[in-house]
Amino acid sequence: MASARPVGAITRGTTNPNRLRRCDRWLVATQRHRLTAPLGAPLVVDLGYGASPVTAVELRDRLRAVRPDVRVVGVEIDPARVRAAQHLQDDTLSFRIGGFELPVDGKVDVVRAFNVLRQYDESEVESSWSLVQQRLSPTGIFVDGTCDEIGRLATWVTLDRRLPLSLTFSWRLGGLDTPSVIAERLPKALIHRNVPGEPIHEFVRTFDRAWATAAPHGSFGARQRFLAAVDTIRADGWPVLHGRSRHRLGELSVEWSAVAPNRR
Repeated sequence: MASARPVGAITRGTTNPNRLRRCDRWLVATQRHRLTAPLGAPLVVDLGYGASPVTAVELRDRLRAVRPDVRVVGVEIDPARVRAAQHLQDDTLSFRIGGFELPVDGKVDVVRAFNVLRQYDESEVESSWSLVQQRLSPTGIFVDGTCDEIGRLATWVTLDRRLPLSLTFSWRLGGLDTPSVIAERLPKALIHRNVPGEPIHEFVRTFDRAWATAAPHGSFGARQRFLAAVDTIRADGWPVLHGRSRHRLGELSVEWSAVAPNRR
């Protein structure tokens, strides 16, 4: 599928090897069923991969653990970035000029877009989400995320064809002072909502308090402290997703409905 005019704008394109490892590993561990469901080779799009195609290559290689026949398409709105990646193409990896319209044939099983909408205006988020959602397969998902320059802090929203499902936080636990440091890496849909009266603000502050309360567990290591903090917010009624195996990695997912922005 091709579009005469890609939907979107050229972003800074900053990227680094291994920057998106946290999200990739989450995909393999928690979204395996979405990759194994298709009878044919799953189609995955790395949307807005940036000035280097390295994250698209890494995504393809990591997803092969689940589906060796996976096909990954790197999509960039900057023609120069697509030309620079052509030498990496093979039967499992290709690169195309495009934007949120997704210039591929058929429905897509996974779309991953990191540090793309972060550079847009908040008012453009829902329309961009909608464009991608229209292209998803029945079991497909769109992952819209943000991370720091080397991937030690990351957050992402996961959406299916109808609505947002969850928000995931991922911290490098070593040297973590307070969990709220991740607030500066919230997805565009939430980063301007981290203010009193908004659910995301309440969640971030609540987790900071749980982290502080769990300080005695720190004598057994940051991981045990993190697990204790997760137990506290779960007991307080926050809809925490996935199990302890994910939490041990410094990862925490909650239902989107618990942190969704208030309607203005």
